[in-house]
Amino acid sequence: MAGHLQDTPIEFLKGVGPKRASTLTAEMGIRTFADLLFQYPFRYIDRSQFHKVSEIQNDLAYIQLRGRIGRLEKIGAKRASRLVAEFYDDSGRIELVWFKGISWVERSVNAGEEYIVFGKPSQFKGKWNIAHPELEKASEHSVALNSQLQPVYHSSEKLTAQGLHSKGIARLQWALQEQVGGKMPENLTPTLIQDLRLMPRNAALREVHFPSNPNTLQKAVFRLKFEELFFVQLQLLRMQVVRNQKIRGVVFGEIGEHFNQFYAEKLPFELTGAQKRVIKEIRRDMGSGRQMNRLLQGDVGSGKTMVALMVCLIALDNGYQSALMAPTEILAIQHFESISGYLDGTGMQVGLLTGSTKEAQRKRLHARLESGELHLLIGTHALLEDRVQFQQLGLVVIDEQHRFGVAQRSRMWRKNKIPPHVLVMTATPIPRTLAMTLYGDLDVSVIDELPPGRKPIRTVHRYDSSRLKVFGFMHEEIAKGRQVYVVYPLIKESEKLDYKDLMDGYESISRAFPLPDFRISIVHGKMKPADKEAEMERFASGHAQILVATTVIEVGVNVPNASVMVIESAERFGLSQLHQLRGRVGRGAEQSFCILMTGVKLSNEGRQRMEIMCRSNDGFEIAEEDLRLRGPGNLMGTQQSGLLDLTIADLSKDNQILGLAREQAAKVLENDPNLMAPEHQAIREHYDKMVRTRTNWSRIS
Repeated sequence: MAGHLQDTPIEFLKGVGPKRASTLTAEMGIRTFADLLFQYPFRYIDRSQFHKVSEIQNDLAYIQLRGRIGRLEKIGAKRASRLVAEFYDDSGRIELVWFKGISWVERSVNAGEEYIVFGKPSQFKGKWNIAHPELEKASEHSVALNSQLQPVYHSSEKLTAQGLHSKGIARLQWALQEQVGGKMPENLTPTLIQDLRLMPRNAALREVHFPSNPNTLQKAVFRLKFEELFFVQLQLLRMQVVRNQKIRGVVFGEIGEHFNQFYAEKLPFELTGAQKRVIKEIRRDMGSGRQMNRLLQGDVGSGKTMVALMVCLIALDNGYQSALMAPTEILAIQHFESISGYLDGTGMQVGLLTGSTKEAQRKRLHARLESGELHLLIGTHALLEDRVQFQQLGLVVIDEQHRFGVAQRSRMWRKNKIPPHVLVMTATPIPRTLAMTLYGDLDVSVIDELPPGRKPIRTVHRYDSSRLKVFGFMHEEIAKGRQVYVVYPLIKESEKLDYKDLMDGYESISRAFPLPDFRISIVHGKMKPADKEAEMERFASGHAQILVATTVIEVGVNVPNASVMVIESAERFGLSQLHQLRGRVGRGAEQSFCILMTGVKLSNEGRQRMEIMCRSNDGFEIAEEDLRLRGPGNLMGTQQSGLLDLTIADLSKDNQILGLAREQAAKVLENDPNLMAPEHQAIREHYDKMVRTRTNWSRIS
């Protein structure tokens, strides 16, 4: 019965009907009773106290009054009209003002009747007023709806026009509690509830909407956050279990002459302890008989490419080919050049395939790939084409994986009878809570130390008024033979404005660094790919001392001689992006600098971001701060916001609950991987329903 009840279309709830139902669906995605029930309040207001009109003061954020409506008057021309009502009690008078929904208020408010008024008081020309107050007839005032803590719900203009402002939605929630209250199925085991002292589910669903007191509200919120994160983790961990049970992998049992010779004779520098540890973790995966699916996180310059290369050598020692896929042509070419240099004289054959590869070269590449003569193919999305066929593909390395869609990655799987091992690399440090939720079905390796001899980049914050000093510093560094990046933001909504800023900046830099003594390259999104490549190449080869660019250089360009990164309008970048940009310098042995330029007027958050950047070079610390400041949806970018449609949990604040949820989910699956035990029936039923209705968003390969 309960299952059917929660799936009842929302129009059948008392007080909804077809018109309101279609608005609730269009505005908030509410189609069923359950959808409304899980639309939680985003804050609570104490409605236990009533004030008199004469008690209104500046320090009262909200006020609740009981009194009568006097006259109502419409003031102003049609398009700029407002409705003003006189409201009074036995201590004084105040004006209530509406600028929107005027005709609805006129129809529903009766002069002379007693009302409860709630809203934010403000002063205009020495008189107190409340704009867009919540109004309720005193005769209909419900104590339950106005308990000590009143829920506040998100609404919209269209919903408000139909009386479904926050208070209207609270009334629907109250009607819903009367119909489904106490009838929602429990989805956790009695043991879990008892061990963790969790509030039962039905009690939590009532308390979160209509709290008895702050203490019970806290317990209800904890229970609902735990439940939500528990099922997310259960889904991810089950995927891991299923993959381990069903998807066998190529066994790489050999560590042979290619790997050993390279390690002994060709390694250009001593591996860090972190690199050695990660290679061991990968070797263990690839020798286990299961398909490897591992995420390799490492800060910019930590040596991920070297790890990937050595893993490709293990594949070759076991008679298999490898593919390395990069998000841009520049990055693919860079990988090809550096890896070919390292492998010179080892006998390992490397090829490059991008959108620019000529047809004749392609044919030769395809033939060498299919015959097995080519051991490692490096490229862009071009690797995904059906005509790219390997003789024996055993390993796929994906660089900067967030640039590739799930469907694209899975196409690499199908290029071998047994799915190849997958190593996904990212230089964007991901906070632990996000990694556990976005990539919870992957094994994670972290390179958490930089190669010896690298000097930490010095970061400073300068205001626009110090620009001449910054130019002076750039002159000094260029005189030492160094090169400089100057980066401008590029944000889609303001592309024209950004382009203007970039060109204005380019002109002022050209005046400060004139020809023939200085050469400046410029790169932006409106250029043809070939022109971009040529400008980048001018800078990379040292023919230009300054590169003025939009954020196209964020991923990949490696110019060890560049020692200064100037970031213009730095307040418009997120912390993780600022850190990525900073990582373009500091790649040589010289001291490098990052200069964050901003206007004087900075928001609190903007100022915090500048302080964090100047204080820390640790990508993981910066990622955690970014998550705290911006929230998970913004951090991962809108293209991944669907991955995090959590209704009550907040990854930036609930990392302890997340850790507990993952630990408990793992415990359940350890003894019962397929959730078939009778005691897990409630978990199984909820899990099956969730998997049916939720997009399988976390599939990584």
